[in-house]
Amino acid sequence: MDLYSSSESSDSDPAHSVKTLDYSYLMLSSQTLVTKLTDLEDNHSRDEKPESVQTLFLYNNQLIELPKKVGIFHNLRHIDISNNRLKSLPDFMTHFPLTSLNAKNNIISNESLPKSFLPWSGTLRKLNLGGNNLGHFPMQCLELSNLKYLYLGSNEIEEIPRNINKITGLSILCVGGNRLIDVPDTVGKLEDLEVLIVSDNRLESLPASIANLKKLKTLQLHKNRLRTLPTEIVALKCLSELSLRDNPLVVKFVNDMTYNPASLLEISARSIKIHNVNYSRSELPQCLSDYLASAHHCLNPKCNGVFFDNRVEHIKFVDFCGKYRVPLLQYLCSSKCVVDNSVLQSQADYGRMRKVLLG
Repeated sequence: MDLYSSSESSDSDPAHSVKTLDYSYLMLSSQTLVTKLTDLEDNHSRDEKPESVQTLFLYNNQLIELPKKVGIFHNLRHIDISNNRLKSLPDFMTHFPLTSLNAKNNIISNESLPKSFLPWSGTLRKLNLGGNNLGHFPMQCLELSNLKYLYLGSNEIEEIPRNINKITGLSILCVGGNRLIDVPDTVGKLEDLEVLIVSDNRLESLPASIANLKKLKTLQLHKNRLRTLPTEIVALKCLSELSLRDNPLVVKFVNDMTYNPASLLEISARSIKIHNVNYSRSELPQCLSDYLASAHHCLNPKCNGVFFDNRVEHIKFVDFCGKYRVPLLQYLCSSKCVVDNSVLQSQADYGRMRKVLLG
């Protein structure tokens, strides 16, 4: 039995109602799908015409190929063919006025994609080709001028093309779980980008142009080879989630914070400043006077501490364990300011970075 759901358009004629056809989880083979569609075409009622179907769910079946019979749905806007055994996206699919296409978790290769996505350039907004056999970035995606969401994770892609910025309105770019060794600086030209997922790759650095992504909210960098982050990253005012676990950067930071105590000079100078011990410059060696004059106040407003050379770097957010902060934005006098939740900033000041994943 075919599962239809419908919602009436502004036209009261049932023939113009918008329908969703759900064939998911039916263990359909390509041939049995042809049989069902033939029956549907031959036996449809007046208000169940194939051309009224705008959403088609075929996910979680056993499709090896998408039969041409699917072409009876001339007005398809959304199609989900994920979690099958599809080896290709047939060319006839580009005849559909699609706004979203989900083909994740199949065995599609670059060679088995349509040669051009231009027919979708004015309509397609969401494309998911994650979990396939793509050996390189599908350059057809650069033809999709209205694309907002692009998911290419869990493939074998080795590089992002420099002209990625041709997809000018891109909001989400997911290329995690590939073989990337760098991110081109042109990613910084994606002015509308809000989510960038490049986790589980082979990245050793990020371009400073990341700081140009003024709308970026989520940056997933875990499971890479990062030892440093560009200092420009502090300019990302909208960034609220940063994932860094399983990078050399995190191991180094945690070790430094744990095993690098302040020097005796630092401790003594802090004590003088904190307790307001009176001294005159004539009573001290010039180098010590200069050192005491270089004190920095801890930026935690509820702490009266100072620091000189030894400091704790952080950006006002914690990992799930609530233990560590990432060295990007502020300097505090002590690790106690990092782990003691009672001295967090006010809610208004604390709103920037709310989540960082270190472990």
